[in-house]
Amino acid sequence: MPHIAQNAAQQAVKDNGYNLAVSSYVEAEDTREAVDIKQLNAEIGETVAKIERLRREIDEVIAEIEA
Repeated sequence: MPHIAQNAAQQAVKDNGYNLAVSSYVEAEDTREAVDIKQLNAEIGETVAKIERLRREIDEVIAEIEA
């Protein structure tokens, strides 16, 4: 059973200093979510552009108030 159990050969256990920790012989399943880097970068670019636009609008409002 991948990621749950595995038969460890006697020699492998010996070579591993008789360490019987499951993690020494069974690799944990990779449960990370796949990320589309191009899409993520595009979304970040859109967010940065929106922030810059909002900052300009805030600066304009402040300039009107101070005038």
